[in-house]
Amino acid sequence: MRDDAGATGPGVAAIEGVATGPVLRWSGDAAWYFLALPVDLADEIRARTEHVGFGSVRVTATIGSTSWSTSVFPDKESGSYVLPVKAAVRRAEAIDDGDVVTARLVVPL
Repeated sequence: MRDDAGATGPGVAAIEGVATGPVLRWSGDAAWYFLALPVDLADEIRARTEHVGFGSVRVTATIGSTSWSTSVFPDKESGSYVLPVKAAVRRAEAIDDGDVVTARLVVPL
């Protein structure tokens, strides 16, 4: 197991990781916005967690000073997971389509 400093050991109860990239609007009818996770973080999440509906995994995400509980969802196109960035977060952090952001993720084990 790994903590946010990269330490390993039996006492670590979460995966902590960082995703940096553009927030992109989903091309469907709904106005959903997503941030793709790096594949190495997605691989660790996939290997070490229980998946629920649609293969999603519960996380706590933080962008800037805004934190929220949500789920990441598998993305077949990228082979990774995507983090939905809800409207309240985008407003609070002044995020628009295509803006590059850094999200910190905590995935409970």
